[in-house]
Amino acid sequence: MQGSAGLTAYVPLIAMFVLAAGFALFSVTAAPYIGPRRYNRAKLDTYECGIEPSPQPVVGGGRVPVAYYLTAMLFILFDIEMVFLYPFVINIDALGLFGLVEIVLFIGTVAFAYAYVWRRGGLDWT
Repeated sequence: MQGSAGLTAYVPLIAMFVLAAGFALFSVTAAPYIGPRRYNRAKLDTYECGIEPSPQPVVGGGRVPVAYYLTAMLFILFDIEMVFLYPFVINIDALGLFGLVEIVLFIGTVAFAYAYVWRRGGLDWT
């Protein structure tokens, strides 16, 4: 019976997933019936970030500034840093001096990358 006792700890987690899935399903199903139905020409028209839509597609698609991609990549880089720092914070006592040295090296590496990007102008939005 020890196996079933261990599984009872997961009942709240499973209940939360069922509740979240039920809410999502209810929201998607009920939205067409509950939401407002005030359609007009402006709402049904294509929206392109405040720019008047062109009737013909731009040949070649136009150029997208590289700064958008660079900003996205930097966000991912520094967001993943937090993913690696969280387990350290949770187990700080169990890791001891070894964990402290490893996290200092990790933060130093990330700080070096941050300084490099800053120095190269990657954080300047022009």
